[in-house]
Amino acid sequence: MNSADLTLFAYVADTGSFSKAALQADLSTPALSKRITKLEHSLGVQLIHRTTRRLSLTEAGESLYVHAKNIEGQVSDAIASVSAFSQGLSGHIKLSVPTISGELLLAEAIADFCQKYPNISVDMRLENHFVNLVEEGLDLAIRTGKLEDSSLIAKPLIQSNWVVCCSPSYRDKYGEVTTIEALKTHNCLAYTYQAQGSFDWRFTKGEIEETVRISGSLATNNAQALRKAALAGFGIVYVPRCCVYEDLQKGKLISVLTDYTPRQLGVYAIYPFTKHLPEKLKRLIEHLKQAYADKKEYF
Repeated sequence: MNSADLTLFAYVADTGSFSKAALQADLSTPALSKRITKLEHSLGVQLIHRTTRRLSLTEAGESLYVHAKNIEGQVSDAIASVSAFSQGLSGHIKLSVPTISGELLLAEAIADFCQKYPNISVDMRLENHFVNLVEEGLDLAIRTGKLEDSSLIAKPLIQSNWVVCCSPSYRDKYGEVTTIEALKTHNCLAYTYQAQGSFDWRFTKGEIEETVRISGSLATNNAQALRKAALAGFGIVYVPRCCVYEDLQKGKLISVLTDYTPRQLGVYAIYPFTKHLPEKLKRLIEHLKQAYADKKEYF
């Protein structure tokens, strides 16, 4: 018994006919029949009820069919995974990415991907709203947070850590922030590109989760706008660390409330449910995951 015999058996079960299965497998009908008979003898069970009018699977045949189809799919995937090397990947990919990751690393990573696979073209949209992939004809989206739509598949790329920070000039003017409650007396700038928590800042200390309702003179869905406001000494911001990492390293911004653990959110590659993900999308997701890993210190 080998995987080829199981694939032939799956052909017979799918078509309900030795002649049709033989045509699909490019074999003669007698040759196919002998292969199935040999398979039955090697297993010691009858797999197919044969009559002059129709074929039907036995109970053992039904059980084997499930596994045979799985093996057939694995063989197809294996062939597809290497065919790209000889034939070259081609086609078009439409994806949506958030502005922070897009500007930080994805634009360069996707340009590199297109250079690696010159027959693939990519249409990348930078946007800060949750798009409907199916309605807008998108193949892929990069998103941060929890997956709400169960009809989508999410592949984790990296964990995004957030940070509360302000400029040294703001701290010098308004004082140190040592407790979460103290945030209520400061100008806290809200980041509205998130499903929840724009004005309710959440932290953990040990195993205890704490939330504080903040207020301030500016709210925006653009993290770079908040970054610039913080750099100018305008207030305190609570943003993904990746967008202020270099400012923190240079001392232009300073972390606040370092005794507390800020929020953490997963970054995912999201695509519509499909039984067999196209090889070009598999390659792109792997490429983007490596791009995030190369800048993991930012996150």
